[in-house]
Amino acid sequence: MAIISVRDLNKEFHITRKNHGFMGVVRGLFSPQYEVKQAVSGISFDVEQGEMIGFIGPNGAGKSTTIKMLTGILVPTSGEITVNGRIPSKHREENAFSIGVVFGQRTQLWWDLPLIESIDLLKDVYRIPQDVYKRNVSFLTELLDVGHFMHTPVRQLSLGQRMRGDLLAALLHDPSILFLDEPTIGLDAIAKESIRGLLASINRERKVSVMLTTHDMADIEKTCKRMIIIDKGQLVYDGGIDEIKRRYGKSRKLIVDFKEEPQLTGLTSAYVLWREGLRVAIGFDKDTISASELISQVSKRNELADLTIEEPEIEAIISEIYENGIEQRRSDLREKVVL
Repeated sequence: MAIISVRDLNKEFHITRKNHGFMGVVRGLFSPQYEVKQAVSGISFDVEQGEMIGFIGPNGAGKSTTIKMLTGILVPTSGEITVNGRIPSKHREENAFSIGVVFGQRTQLWWDLPLIESIDLLKDVYRIPQDVYKRNVSFLTELLDVGHFMHTPVRQLSLGQRMRGDLLAALLHDPSILFLDEPTIGLDAIAKESIRGLLASINRERKVSVMLTTHDMADIEKTCKRMIIIDKGQLVYDGGIDEIKRRYGKSRKLIVDFKEEPQLTGLTSAYVLWREGLRVAIGFDKDTISASELISQVSKRNELADLTIEEPEIEAIISEIYENGIEQRRSDLREKVVL
């Protein structure tokens, strides 16, 4: 049985239309007019126990609205949600006790208190038995490496340290699901890698299901095997990261350094992306022509100094999907201009 089940989920917001001028304001008081904004439109998906899923989309796509419905903050307009077999909006307290939430730009820790005191207070909030509390604090302190700053006020912690503290707080009550919103935002490269490693360890050691919302595609690529893409309130992709690379990342880039002015006319199934002196980037579709065939074509008429082949980055693929949509991306791959 899925730990999260979403079926044909919809959420509409009724926004009051503002009228101009004094009389418009008066009319609005007695006969308000509304605009309907469809924030989420008919999405469906399941999450199994222990899965770690990237939940992504551009700003305004409906990600936060969906997460708020999963956590019970918002009530769906229509559709069905169950989290651990419960309807979140009808069983808010029970749902809150079974999930953990970490927002990168907010904290549930008390700013002026040492980290350990925030953790002690959360023990009472979640009504955690003393033996469970001791066991979890001991395990998570070691896993998250927070022991050396447990007695430091939260306001004195670095952003990376605070994020570790927030993860400890979110996992203290043994949640089965962890919702993460931009957990690495603002962190430097080393701290990002550390948090990503911790998330993978938490998922592996605690069997916690994780839904990760982020704009940093490296967070997804380095921690998740499955990705859900939502755009304009609709689900546009649900599958593996390797699968989306295979299906939509067919474009490759051949970077060639020539020894003299290159002759590139007559190449088939390839196109020049850019040129800087004797260095040229040639794009091609791996399903249309292999890298070895293209290199053979180029080298027949030119003397090469060096060459490299670049695989598509997942971030570039997702950006194109955001901009053009899944179907347009498929069409673009079929209609590349040939030199």
